[in-house]
Amino acid sequence: MATPRTRSSVGFEPRRVLPITGAVLAGAVVLIVALTAVIGGFDKTAGGEVGVVRNGGWFDNNRVRQVIPPASGLTWTGTYSTTHRYPAQQRFYTITSDNKRGDRTGVDVVNTPSSDGVEMGIEGTIYFTLNLDPDTLKAFDTKFGTRQFRGVDGQLRYAYDGDEGWSTFLDAIVRPVIDNDLRIQINSFRCAELVSSCALVQNGAQRTGTPAPANPDTGGQTNNTNIAKVQEAVNSSLPKDLAEMLGGNFFEGIKFNLARVTLPQTVQDAVNKAQAAYAQVSESQARVAQAKAEAEANKTRQQGYDACSACAQIDIIKALPPGVTTYAPGAGATVPLK
Repeated sequence: MATPRTRSSVGFEPRRVLPITGAVLAGAVVLIVALTAVIGGFDKTAGGEVGVVRNGGWFDNNRVRQVIPPASGLTWTGTYSTTHRYPAQQRFYTITSDNKRGDRTGVDVVNTPSSDGVEMGIEGTIYFTLNLDPDTLKAFDTKFGTRQFRGVDGQLRYAYDGDEGWSTFLDAIVRPVIDNDLRIQINSFRCAELVSSCALVQNGAQRTGTPAPANPDTGGQTNNTNIAKVQEAVNSSLPKDLAEMLGGNFFEGIKFNLARVTLPQTVQDAVNKAQAAYAQVSESQARVAQAKAEAEANKTRQQGYDACSACAQIDIIKALPPGVTTYAPGAGATVPLK
C-alpha cells in the first residue's frame, strides 16, 4: 500500500512573510505623496468664476502660471499650485439704509454735504464686471490677490476668499472712490435742488414777515432732473477714477444707480415740523378765504333784500325748520304755512 505524500515529502515548505523594511515603507509614502501631488495638479472652474493659478511647488517660484476661464474642464495646473478664484459674472455693491441689503453690515449711507452745507444721505448701487482679459487678470491678482484686506468686522481676508473676501476688497479699495465721486457731484447742488422739502428749513426761510413758502411738492420734477444729473455725472467719472486709483482697467460695464437722497434725521424732523406748520397755515388761509367769500355773499344778499323786502320774508319762511305750521313775524301779522 502506497504511503500518501505530504507537502514536506515533495519538497514544499510553509510560505514565509517578508518583513516590511524602512525602505519599503518610505517608498510607499513617496509614491502616495507623488500620486496626491499629481492628482491635485488638476483643477477647474465653475460657471461664475475665473481662476488665476500661481506656482507653488517646493522648488518653484510663486509667479502667475496661467488663467483658467469660467466653466472650464479639468485643467493641468502643475503640482502644488494654488488657484485664486474671482467672480466672472456681473456683480454689484449696494449702499443702503436697509441693514439687510447692503454690502456693509448695518445701516450704510454715504453722507456728504450739499453746496449750501446741508448733510445729504446718498443710497445707490454700483454694477460692474471683472475684466476677464488674461493679462489684466494676472495684473489684478498680482496687485490685489497677494495681500489681505481688513473688513469692517476686523478680520483680514484675501479678495479671493469667497463672497466675504470679495466684499471686503470692494469695501477697502472701491468704496472710497465711490464716496469721493458722490461727494464731488453732490457738492455742486444746493440741498433744495435735490430734496425740495429742504427749502422749508433753509436759513432765513422762517424769518418774521417772510411769506409762507410755496408748496414743496411743486419742485419734485426739478429734483428728479437734478438727481438724474448726479447719476449721469457719477457714471461718467467713476470708470476713469477707478482705473486711475486701482492702476488699471480691472472693471468693465460700470454703472451707478442713485436710489435716493435723504436728509439727516435732525433736518428731516425740522422738515416734518415745517410741513405740519405749512399745512396749518394753508388751512387757516382757506378758512380766511371762506370767511371773506361768505361776508361778500351776505353783503350782496343784503343789498337784494333792501331792494325787495318781500324776498327777505320769503327766505325766512324757507329757512324755518320742518313742523312749523304758523309764522308770526310780529305787528299782529300771522301767516299760515299749511
